[in-house]
Amino acid sequence: MHYTANRQWRFSSTPTRAGLARMAENGLRDKVLNLDSMNPWVKRVEYAVRGPILTRAVELEEELRQGVKKPFTEVIKANIGDAHAMGQRPITFLRQVSALCLYPELLSEPLFPDDAKQRARRLLAACGGQSVGAYTASHGIEIIRQDVARYIERRDGGIPANPDNIYLSTGASDAVMTMLKLLVSGEGRSRTGVMIPIPQYPLYSAGIAELNAVQVNYYLDEEHCWALDVGDRKCIEDVIKFAWEEQLFLMADEVYQDNVYAEGSEFHSFKKVLFELGPKYSNVVELGFMGECGFRGGYMEVVNLDPAVQQQLSKLVSVRLCPPVPGQVLLDVVMNPPKPGEPSYQSFIRVSVGGSQPRPRSPHQPQPLPEGPSFSGLCLFPGPGGHLISLFTFSYFLAGGEGALAICCQGDRVSVIYAHWPFPTT
Repeated sequence: MHYTANRQWRFSSTPTRAGLARMAENGLRDKVLNLDSMNPWVKRVEYAVRGPILTRAVELEEELRQGVKKPFTEVIKANIGDAHAMGQRPITFLRQVSALCLYPELLSEPLFPDDAKQRARRLLAACGGQSVGAYTASHGIEIIRQDVARYIERRDGGIPANPDNIYLSTGASDAVMTMLKLLVSGEGRSRTGVMIPIPQYPLYSAGIAELNAVQVNYYLDEEHCWALDVGDRKCIEDVIKFAWEEQLFLMADEVYQDNVYAEGSEFHSFKKVLFELGPKYSNVVELGFMGECGFRGGYMEVVNLDPAVQQQLSKLVSVRLCPPVPGQVLLDVVMNPPKPGEPSYQSFIRVSVGGSQPRPRSPHQPQPLPEGPSFSGLCLFPGPGGHLISLFTFSYFLAGGEGALAICCQGDRVSVIYAHWPFPTT
């Protein structure tokens, strides 16, 4: 095949000698991008949430669909907090506002309550061309950031929150990676160290590896419900004081701030405790965020960040243009839910609160799995705040249990061995 000067292709039935030489050369050469030439830090990344356990679970599901006989009929994937995939019904008000924003022609339909229509009109008015298909400001729609700020102020008892310090994100994971990129620097022995809890959520170790930072582990206390306990204010004070004394940048992952169930427990935000400790500690930097699953909505608030560094943060965020607008819309409804007296209030409270309360149990004793199938030889410690079982509840095995399939406990290497060992034979 030849290419002529007049930009037309001519084909011949036999390749030229030069063409054959190039083909032979290409056949002997390695791919330009291969495991030796690719980014070495990417090869170091391990992300257990979507790792080998999930791959094996998908293989087993496919085998079951094809009629392969197994000693079980179902694979329960507990690798990620995906409530809807596990059967939780969506909250009606969230879906109503989302539907109205995505298809504004529905605003004339009597099926939708007035408060949902009012929210949708307000949000659409803040979008370019009154469409969620338009780009937004890189750090998110202004009125949504204002609503997030008001939510934080209510949560923290009136401590001010500046909308200019709030950045909407593509889920909480995006916010974490953005801040890590801002923090990590240096080479060799001068590389940035990032201190993370063990057991941990795999996003942190994966992000640290990807950015060639140094993972510095601190170990949580299993006998004390994996303390640090966010229900214990003194723990938070100690962390803030430690960060101040060691001149550390503090990132507070507060995604599960509403998941505090144990009697007598309450959530304490790092920001609130920081301000209540007084001026001596007020220069510690805090980051908080909340995330949604499939809609990929989230936010982070930066406190006391150097203004010059915050300009760099805004520049870094702008590279990705903006977070998904439907995710921003859903986040706004989460931050600013129906109020008493509004048409959707009673149904919203009934579904959002009534559907999320587990049965009360002692927060200091190992617990069997609540409901569902029996797992022999497995004990769970509930997490701080009364969590019974979640992504962040870690198990230990007393003995190999018959009939057990797998418990994908993040950060726990034993779970990988256990998950792979019994499938073929038990």
